[in-house]
Amino acid sequence: MSRRIAAPLAWLSIVAPLLALPARPRALAAQDWDAPGTRALVARAIARRQAAFADTALKDFTARAHGFVFFLGQIGEGLSEPPRLIKSDQLELQVYWKAPNLSKQIIIGWRDRLDLPTDIQYHNDHLGIALNNFPDRIRLGEGDEVRDVPHPLAPNGPALYQYALRDSMEIELPDRAIKVYEIAVRPRDFRAPRLVGSIFLDTELCDLVRMSFEFTRPAYLDTELEDITVSIENSLWEGRFWLPYRQEISIRRRGAWMDFPVRGIIQGRWEIDTYRFNQGTDPALFRIPGYEIIAAAPATRDSFPWRDSLEAEIRDVARAPQLEDFAGVRAKVRAIAMGHVIDGLRRAQLGGASLSDFAHYNRVEGLALGIGATVRGGNDATRLRVKAGAATATTLFTGGAEIAARHGAWTWRLAAERAVRDLGDVPVVSGVVNSLSAQETGNDFGDYFLATGGEGGAALALGGRTAAELDAGWERIGSLATRAGWARGGFGPNPSVGAGDWSHARLALRRVAPSFTQVASFSGRLEVEGGTGTTAYLRSYGELRWQAPAGSGWLVARASAGAATRDLPAYRAFVLGGRGTLLGEPFRAYAGREAVWGSLDLRLPLGVPEVPLGSFAGTGRTLTVIPFVAAGWVGGTVTPLLGVPSRGVRPVAGLGLEWFHDLIRFDVGYGLRTGKLGAAVDVSRDFWDIL
Repeated sequence: MSRRIAAPLAWLSIVAPLLALPARPRALAAQDWDAPGTRALVARAIARRQAAFADTALKDFTARAHGFVFFLGQIGEGLSEPPRLIKSDQLELQVYWKAPNLSKQIIIGWRDRLDLPTDIQYHNDHLGIALNNFPDRIRLGEGDEVRDVPHPLAPNGPALYQYALRDSMEIELPDRAIKVYEIAVRPRDFRAPRLVGSIFLDTELCDLVRMSFEFTRPAYLDTELEDITVSIENSLWEGRFWLPYRQEISIRRRGAWMDFPVRGIIQGRWEIDTYRFNQGTDPALFRIPGYEIIAAAPATRDSFPWRDSLEAEIRDVARAPQLEDFAGVRAKVRAIAMGHVIDGLRRAQLGGASLSDFAHYNRVEGLALGIGATVRGGNDATRLRVKAGAATATTLFTGGAEIAARHGAWTWRLAAERAVRDLGDVPVVSGVVNSLSAQETGNDFGDYFLATGGEGGAALALGGRTAAELDAGWERIGSLATRAGWARGGFGPNPSVGAGDWSHARLALRRVAPSFTQVASFSGRLEVEGGTGTTAYLRSYGELRWQAPAGSGWLVARASAGAATRDLPAYRAFVLGGRGTLLGEPFRAYAGREAVWGSLDLRLPLGVPEVPLGSFAGTGRTLTVIPFVAAGWVGGTVTPLLGVPSRGVRPVAGLGLEWFHDLIRFDVGYGLRTGKLGAAVDVSRDFWDIL
């Protein structure tokens, strides 16, 4: 084995075991539920909650709530990449409460930022906090999302819920650490609108300190709701009153009519402080007409003295949730549900992984049409996907099926497929733009071959951002000839990759970016692959992405490297040149068994006038200027010959522009050795997975 391949394999064998594997939530046995001691704790908690409502020592209070409401979009196969920020709202609320149960929240500061076009309108209760740890009957989205779900500590809670003592722990509050019991809660009847999750009770008096929960499937009234995750935490103020301290909510939605890898997410994050007790609140406040949460006059909101810019505040808050990570809450809830379906997803839908799955155009298929469908098991733990497609320029039919199952940190997958694939390890153009380019200009940025076979594998989540994957399979490879033409002529030949059968195994380590906003981050993948059949080969490949703030902009560095043995099949060659890699060099002129490539972008946002495009969109107030440099090298050859070695390093330099909320990118590159210019226009790379 060559040193180039052995080194990454050794690196994987050392690093993978050292990465921390999150503990899987402990499964609760049947005898854990409704134990007498646990029921006694819950009874005390219910009594304490009712006593708090009747506490005559607390006549009124005021407080300040500082919060963000984010609207995010998550896209791509498996929805595994971090969501992208679409809209941000920062709010400052003055909170008023008066016994026995009057409340008013006034928005005295409100500013927002639009990162992508949207016309989203939030429900009123998304713009404030929940008081009294929610009432006895819980409503969200003004009753459009969830309505009249019984509270597990309401007087009738024990008749509707089961309880199990799960753990004891210590929680850090602003001025003290407090020991709590974690008690799991689940419905007696999962067919009713209920919640599922955990309540955390002070070990001394059984006061409610924290709640983390989701809802049962029948609780969701909106057909697009996937799930709602809530975490709220109280603190002990003035040594007596348990009142809100932090609150977080995540509302996830998916399309009701089609399975498509797009998810909308609303996240709210709140901190509450500056309490003032028994100061005498004006009763007229609570007679102001309208909702509980209202906005002050625009002049008041616009003049609020924020401590920093909105961009800086977003960057500061764009960290993991402070209470419990939403993914961790979901894992606990599913363990508590013990197989019961609690998400709101439809069990069967038509669908596809991208727009190009439904229709695309290239030189070997012409216009190709396709359709797919998804069948899900409970909580999306198992999933069957099927797809089929047909080309109009030839008698080529494609299709496939995949079944996946998730169990704890493991995901298992088995798939069979007949598909037209492109050379290379990463795409160089979005599917929709390539279809338009091929049809209308005759420029098809793809080199295609036919792959037929099957594969099975497993992925292990090693943490919130890292996963290890092992796959093995067999495939038959065949070359494809040019069959179609473009609007005013014919295409050039599609390169031959030869033919043969190979069995392969692949070990990979992947790390995704950490946050939904731009912060310093490091992500990438590293994989080692071996195959046998028509030839035997070993192949290693890695790619990295690093970004960090640089003045008012960002530095973004990307790099990749690969090496393989002499008998590497042509369809697994490394290719460089032109669009997507070295703009200013001929497209994929360089192909071989070894390759190194890197690029460095400096992203500089400049303010520009916005052009309005209707009621909910505009072109954005920023034009991002991106000077960049890149260089690549390719060595070795493959048979059949797809390209030549690069004969040294091939450097390029250029300038990019991103506009329309950074959705559209224009690039011009100059080959320092060729002396030629290259140009490219495309949608932002963030959206290629669904195009």
